[in-house]
Amino acid sequence: MPSLKTYRDRIASVKSTKKITSAMKMVAASKLKKAQDQAESAQPYARAMGEMLSRVASRVTVTAASPKLLIGTGSDERHLLVVVTSDRGLCGGFNGNLVRLARLEIARLKAEGKKVQIVTIGRKARDLLKREHGDIIVQSYTGFGSGSRVNFAEANQVTQYVLEQFEAGKFDVCSLIYNSFVSVLTQRPTAQLIIPFELPKSGSNDNADKTKDKKEAATAQSPYSFEPSEEGILAQLLPRNLGVQLFRGLLDSAAGEQAARMTAMDNATRNAGDRINGLTLEYNRARQAAITKELIEIISGAEAL
Repeated sequence: MPSLKTYRDRIASVKSTKKITSAMKMVAASKLKKAQDQAESAQPYARAMGEMLSRVASRVTVTAASPKLLIGTGSDERHLLVVVTSDRGLCGGFNGNLVRLARLEIARLKAEGKKVQIVTIGRKARDLLKREHGDIIVQSYTGFGSGSRVNFAEANQVTQYVLEQFEAGKFDVCSLIYNSFVSVLTQRPTAQLIIPFELPKSGSNDNADKTKDKKEAATAQSPYSFEPSEEGILAQLLPRNLGVQLFRGLLDSAAGEQAARMTAMDNATRNAGDRINGLTLEYNRARQAAITKELIEIISGAEAL
């Protein structure tokens, strides 16, 4: 049985850990509010950008001269995966779940005979993926959002790199793998196709949904006057939309990281409290046993005299 000093040392150690996890929980909660506001503010803009591009693209006759960001290269043999995680840990399964999705996607593409390249954003993505797939990691970024908030200039670095690689013919299809921020308790690992631009798919067996789709289609086909041409507008908007989608992914990841860390530290704090209670109970039992033993020894000695 451990000595009383050992129990006291363990209790002091767990109390110290509880103070740390409690402080980290409060820091994450304070950062979460800003990150959540920023992520939620960006979502309507990104959604509206996609809807506007869909309306414009629906009026364009696809030809060989159409922007490659819209029609693709005509092949899907080479894939680029942009994987977004955090730089730091202590946030539960936030990074592990996302890297698991990235590994599954890499395995699926390789099983289909595709060539895969990876761009990592965040130290955790780089460190966890380089063990098995270090030979296909072509670029890594760290330190994004190290200040008070993620800024568009950081996302633009990735956007420019991806566009340069696409124009150089290094890949045919690009997907963004990130944690979509659903709520404080839910961050959903998501794989989103960003190159070529994916038009929203419609279709439903429900009559009400069909009526709604027809109304939306009629709205999308409303007469517009474009200046310059639709192709010229798409050539300008498609790269910008790529930057917006990457920026949105970074914002969602930043908000999800703080939410996951706050939840993980809250669980750790409560577990530390439970452990302190358990150790205190064990300490009291050991102390009582030691006192009882000493009393028995005293009484036995007295009776022997």
